[in-house]
Amino acid sequence: MKLNYTVSHFIRSAVAVALLSLTALHAADAAVALDRTRVIFEGGNKSMSVNIHNDNNSLPYLAQSWVEDVNGQKIQSPMMALPPLQRVEPGAKSLVKIQLSPGAEMKLPQDKESLFYFNLREIPPKSKKANVLQLALQTRVKMFYRPASLVKKEASSETPWQEQLILTRQGERYQVTNPTAYYVTLVADSDVDMKPLMLAPQSSADLGVRATAMGKEPRIAYINDWGGRPVLTFGCSGVSNVCKVVSNKAS
Repeated sequence: MKLNYTVSHFIRSAVAVALLSLTALHAADAAVALDRTRVIFEGGNKSMSVNIHNDNNSLPYLAQSWVEDVNGQKIQSPMMALPPLQRVEPGAKSLVKIQLSPGAEMKLPQDKESLFYFNLREIPPKSKKANVLQLALQTRVKMFYRPASLVKKEASSETPWQEQLILTRQGERYQVTNPTAYYVTLVADSDVDMKPLMLAPQSSADLGVRATAMGKEPRIAYINDWGGRPVLTFGCSGVSNVCKVVSNKAS
């Protein structure tokens, strides 16, 4: 959906400057949309493509694409998005190619995932009306480079790595440990108010929720490769204060 805001000539410049600071806007409001909520780049491939589409059926849009590193800096290596700018006709679909730069696999860890961010920004056509401020909405999603040794060819028949998570009670808090070579993103189950938490491979972090709020069988949802949110149920040992996954079900 195209967003147009009419403002007086007196305040238009001030509003435009303020809008330049906005970097994270919801993809649901964008005319140019991405077909996924995360990108998985599988090792062994030199490139992959993601689908984009223009949901505006009357106006063409420009689509700008780029890749950022873990620090949010635009990069051209070890990954790049091509083309960096393209025109998408009304109601049409297109592709963005994500390509490894030469020698990239030698620079990327092959024993664990690496984190990047894929960005897609729409640029609306110039309005024919006077004193109209147009917003360029942007979608930013996590992109994981998954080495070939970690790619599960039959993921549906294998145990998800998220089931290896461990909760350890430390006083009134839970420490969550990710012993795997994969990134894991945790989100609240419907019964618990919890901020999203992304765990890097072989890392630990405070869960951000009081242990008493989790109950005797803590339940935490995670985001899988397809954007689904299965729920992990943990069984806890009172003696060791360690909780391990006993159930993994779709929410």
